[in-house]
Amino acid sequence: MLLREDRALTAVAVILDVAFHAGRGTELASGAEIAERLGVAKRGIEPVLQALSRAGLLDSLRGPRGGYRLARRPRDIRLSDVVDAVAADDEPEAPALTGRLQAAVVAPLWQELGAVLRARLEATTVEELLRRAQAAGLRRPTAVPLNFSI
Repeated sequence: MLLREDRALTAVAVILDVAFHAGRGTELASGAEIAERLGVAKRGIEPVLQALSRAGLLDSLRGPRGGYRLARRPRDIRLSDVVDAVAADDEPEAPALTGRLQAAVVAPLWQELGAVLRARLEATTVEELLRRAQAAGLRRPTAVPLNFSI
């Protein structure tokens, strides 16, 4: 599994932000709001938002009041799904090292680490990340109903 750490971490941060601030309800998180909360440029996360939408993890609504919300329940989104959505298939492979130590020690170690990482990503859901946020004292925003009186 070729993993670009920056894209994978950005994708996990984006999906968690959408889950935390919008969830699956009627609320939407705009790309600009997500970017601001993550402290990055909007154009920097747009490819990630598009990839997550194409993978069926986010629903995207266009227009001036558009934005993103989860396409599935948080317990149904595994981090492996998120990482797979942004996996860089078109990235060039690292040059193959051919030394004896590489073949006997480093390559098998790297395969072991990849298997451990993959298992952890498979076992972790967005719902678990939301529980971690709650355990850290973070509270999800609640929509305040508008009450107009004339």
